Amino acid sequence: MRRFSSMGFLKKFTKQEISWMMYDWANSAHSVIVVTILPIFFDTVAGYTADSVSSMSTWGFATSLAMAIVALSAPFLGVFGDIRGMRKKLFTAFMLIGVVSVAGLSFTPFMDFTASPEAAGRVAAMVLVLYITSTIGFDASCIYYDAFLTDVTTEDRMDSVSTLGYGLGYIGGSTIPLLIFLIMNAVGVPMLTCLGFIFGLTAVWWLVFSVPLLKNCEQTSGKPYKKGDVGASIKNVFTTMKEIGADKPMLIYIISYFFYIDGVHTIISMSTSYGTNLGLDSAGMLLALLLVQVLGLPFCLLYMKLAEKFGARAMVGVGICVYMFICVFAFFMNSLWQFWMLAVLCATSQGGIQALSRSMFGKLIPDKARSGEFFGFFDIFGKFSSIMGPALVGFVSAFTANKMLADQGLTAATATAEQVDAINAAAGPFGILSVILIIIVGAVLYFGVLPKVMTNDERKI
Repeated sequence: MRRFSSMGFLKKFTKQEISWMMYDWANSAHSVIVVTILPIFFDTVAGYTADSVSSMSTWGFATSLAMAIVALSAPFLGVFGDIRGMRKKLFTAFMLIGVVSVAGLSFTPFMDFTASPEAAGRVAAMVLVLYITSTIGFDASCIYYDAFLTDVTTEDRMDSVSTLGYGLGYIGGSTIPLLIFLIMNAVGVPMLTCLGFIFGLTAVWWLVFSVPLLKNCEQTSGKPYKKGDVGASIKNVFTTMKEIGADKPMLIYIISYFFYIDGVHTIISMSTSYGTNLGLDSAGMLLALLLVQVLGLPFCLLYMKLAEKFGARAMVGVGICVYMFICVFAFFMNSLWQFWMLAVLCATSQGGIQALSRSMFGKLIPDKARSGEFFGFFDIFGKFSSIMGPALVGFVSAFTANKMLADQGLTAATATAEQVDAINAAAGPFGILSVILIIIVGAVLYFGVLPKVMTNDERKI
């Protein structure tokens, strides 16, 4: 592969590797703007609806629905991507679904959701639908993006390429759009105008910075299409399932991943919704999230260097321990400075644990020509964990809030806005704390069972 002329830490990477990394730069705008800012806007809209007791639980259920759709289809999407020439076409289709959905979100802040509870309900429903479709586009495109990793680089370079991809996403796609949003708000641009503009910018950003991958990355693995391959590919899903079940290291790893990554995804998707329910200042939370993006690249580079010395498996273990502590810390959080502390803790490991989990799985794939199939299953485990965490938070938060209402002889209709806010703030921490139980299961499998089934060479990964 030809070397790409660049500066600094990109010098050692090829043109194809950098073009692949740029999709992290492109789609990270969705991660920070849609996943973290949109819930704050939704919470505002939901406050004008007839039933505004727990926007946090509604958001959690919507996130779970989007993840369920992707998770159930992921293995089938993956095998289609292993037909030569199809990976980029499918990637492009789902990327455009995501881009168009985010572009649609740019119109929602200008709709009059304060006119009546019914109007607010319509806008809230539209926000949820566009959020779900944008999430489907984002996550489905990432199945093919992840599978491209085996096309653009070699096994010994996967940790570095995967980790730096996350790092570039933090410093570019996550930081710049968020910084623009905060500057617009600081100079006095009305909040709803800021939201409409930044959703539109996110769509354009996502589309434009996807071009390098579309232009420079090609599918080198897979097989030529033959008549009957679609049916055969669907059958291959079950073949791959059997192969994973028979491969003990891969099976235990992917199950442990299912549990521990749940904590990561849940903290990412529910952080601002949780903070809003606690009554924390939105601007302060967004500044803290900006800090996460700024710190993301150096910590990703640190994880990359430490993985070269200690191995990806050891550094993923460090990330698991950090996130167990984060869940406990979040339970006791009740002020903005603690949210900032939580943000810094997330920044230390958020990118590293995701990137090294991806490359670690890539190394365990026995047949690189079928990377789409295997990453489809990797994705289904990751996405089903994304269903479980937010749904669990939503269920526990809603159950606790309703119980607190009942204990005070109130209902959603009879409670005042102040009472609803107080109950949401008291119920939210119990939802967040429930996530640590899931991470503990993943930790037991990762630290206790996985090393026992791995070969000596696999333990060095």
